[in-house]
Amino acid sequence: MAGRHATERNSPKPLKPAVFHILLALAARDNYGYAVMQAVRRASDGHVPLSPGSFYRHLAKLMDDGLVVEVSHRRAGDDPRRGAYYRLTARGHTILADERRRLAALVAAIDGLRVPRRGPA
Repeated sequence: MAGRHATERNSPKPLKPAVFHILLALAARDNYGYAVMQAVRRASDGHVPLSPGSFYRHLAKLMDDGLVVEVSHRRAGDDPRRGAYYRLTARGHTILADERRRLAALVAAIDGLRVPRRGPA
């Protein structure tokens, strides 16, 4: 099918790092945009840069693809300026699980080569 997005099920393409980390951050819990961006920064040790513009472009695409939805609930004590909260959908969880399996297969392939594990130089 022409025009398939990399997040579609059974796609041979890996997820973009930013997309992977956004899905990963939302798999843990519903959250608002800025907190998701902070979670991505922490989880990637700053290697996945997300400006607000790029984050919300990725988020809009994930919502269009049915992987993320906006939710209306807030936690007690939340600052009302935080804006919308987002949740990973069942399809989003499936795509994330597919990516986990893909990455695990890559690690298994590397381990099969008996590549020595070394720490930082």
